[in-house]
Amino acid sequence: MKVSYKETDDPCGVAITDQIKQRRLQVVTDAPVSPTPTNPESFEFPVDKAFTIEASELSIARAEEVYIRSECGTYDGPVSAHTTTELEANGYSLDISAPVKLYWQFEGAPNITKGADSTRLSFTDPTVVEFGVRTYHKHPAGSITTTEDPDDVMQSLSTLSSALKTTASERSYPTLRGHPPLVELGDELDIPRGFSPPDTGVEIVIPPEFDYIYPATPLAFYLGANLVPGNAPTLRTERFEHDLATGHWFEDDVADLLKRMLFLDCIVRTEGIHQVDLYERKQIEPELPFDIASMYGRPLSEQLEAYLAVPQEVVEPHLPRWCLTAHLPNTPDQVSAIPHIVNDLGVIRSTRGQTRSVSRTATTAGSATRVRRSARNSAPEEVSLQLIEPEVNDESIEHAWFGDQLPMGASKASVDSFEHQLEQGQRSESINITVVCNDPRMLDEQVTLDDVYGDRDDQPYNIDSHFGVPQDELAELLTENSCDFLHYIGHATPTGLRCTDGELDVRELETVGVNVFLLNACRSFEQAEALVEKGSFGGVATLGDVVNEHAVEIGHAVAHFLNLGFPLRAAIELVHEHTHIGEQYLVVGDGSVDVVQSDGGPPMVCHVESGETDTFELSIQTYPTKELQLGSRTVPTIDSVEEYYLLPGRMKTLELEEQELVDYLTWTISPVEFENELYWNNTIGTVNFQ
Repeated sequence: MKVSYKETDDPCGVAITDQIKQRRLQVVTDAPVSPTPTNPESFEFPVDKAFTIEASELSIARAEEVYIRSECGTYDGPVSAHTTTELEANGYSLDISAPVKLYWQFEGAPNITKGADSTRLSFTDPTVVEFGVRTYHKHPAGSITTTEDPDDVMQSLSTLSSALKTTASERSYPTLRGHPPLVELGDELDIPRGFSPPDTGVEIVIPPEFDYIYPATPLAFYLGANLVPGNAPTLRTERFEHDLATGHWFEDDVADLLKRMLFLDCIVRTEGIHQVDLYERKQIEPELPFDIASMYGRPLSEQLEAYLAVPQEVVEPHLPRWCLTAHLPNTPDQVSAIPHIVNDLGVIRSTRGQTRSVSRTATTAGSATRVRRSARNSAPEEVSLQLIEPEVNDESIEHAWFGDQLPMGASKASVDSFEHQLEQGQRSESINITVVCNDPRMLDEQVTLDDVYGDRDDQPYNIDSHFGVPQDELAELLTENSCDFLHYIGHATPTGLRCTDGELDVRELETVGVNVFLLNACRSFEQAEALVEKGSFGGVATLGDVVNEHAVEIGHAVAHFLNLGFPLRAAIELVHEHTHIGEQYLVVGDGSVDVVQSDGGPPMVCHVESGETDTFELSIQTYPTKELQLGSRTVPTIDSVEEYYLLPGRMKTLELEEQELVDYLTWTISPVEFENELYWNNTIGTVNFQ
């Protein structure tokens, strides 16, 4: 099983661990407990493990979304922050969105208290509470084989929607969109039993050409639609036909439809399982040509027809920020990338862009000689790169380039990075971080990391620092199977990482055991690409030279973001925004990977501006995680806010009194941007940006 649990003595309670995704949740009790296994089928929703404990009080030291239901129907709704709810004796269930999905079922008269960073359930007497636990980890159910023939590819990609757990509006929840089956090329079409798409009656008619097939697949997956060969691109149901754009504009049309369908499902689902006060619903409801309550539960074809009547310009201002745009060559050999892109509900576009020549040599307004002497570079000669700048590069948090060229303003994606994650077995309970500094002149960066890695009280860390490492020792560190994150500080060339006795070329290693990495050295891209090929999930590297003082700044920033639970894609976007030479850094591999879970809710940045007379304006930018993907929701733990927001995205600007802002930031762990400066605010009670 992927999820395990065990009792703890100090403090008393139960520790629940996702052993593959390395997620951890501790439930503290008022006295020692002994978990007893029970039947997972006793829960309404699917769970991986179930057990009972007996306690008078249970608490979680995290600010998580909590939803409560009573058997008699007298209480059904979210639990607000800074409240205590006293309930009469009845049967209840609590739905808790933590690093692992958690359900509590019990009979009693509980008090439920939700603070700024905790949730507590208490009873007058010891009470039996049944736990249901489910990992967010998604794994494909198997593989499909297709030939290079476009008709076969269309049939195989039509089956990806077999992973949907529902075709109702709730499929907008990421937990109800399973990982699509994998697709690989072979000599004949082979679709195993069980991979049939849902019977939605929806078809997407397109020319059997890869520049139509690939961009249409994410929409087909979400709608449970079949890809059907035809001349004129059309979305077709038994009720209606909707013409799609042709040629170059087809990509835009299907991307817009995907975003519109998911967003409107997020609005309509508020009438379903979880009835919450959603901010985006309030904003768009007056402009919708249909009644939201009556739309819930209607057949998919009726919903689609109603959604298509809503102009794109109406929904555009309210859309969550898209996570991924994949730039994919229109060739049959790229079909294996499609399931991984679809799993992230990414938009797919062709590899179109403008070629640019960029120098790999550091330059600043100062002396070139001084710059080269202080750069992390062992080759001072002028070198240039031919980069490709994607035609569309501002649509998503991450633009992933799957083509052969090196991207500018995008990550360099690889199917290898996704496949390595699927092969990942059980990991140790601690987060294992390895820091290597191979140049004594760069110790400043290593020193700045001492107050970053391992400052999370909720996470067990194991940090190993190494200085002046020779080739054989570095090779051993890279090939160990217990390194969750490698932070390399030093020099690199396309042919190796600089050691005390020469260069270690990662391309010559058979495999590596490093999951995620930062190669903070000049021109480290080629070695980063080799790490991903040999076993890594993804990491951060440089295209050109980086001046040492700026490299220290960026290494410090990346360490902070990753330590707070930001995925690579978000960390690098923020580095680009807030540092001097961030454009030299790019993600190699899967940009959605992270090193550690966030500290309650999604990772976020709090943007603060001074208001009028002792007031401040607060706007919160949220980012996705492996657990909180596109279509999730969140609510800030501020007394005056009870509305939920879709994520990722930027919440509305709040006007707060100074003390209210300080109280919120004191109990919130997130970076704070104030007057164009970024403050880390890494631990509870440390707000000091003023």
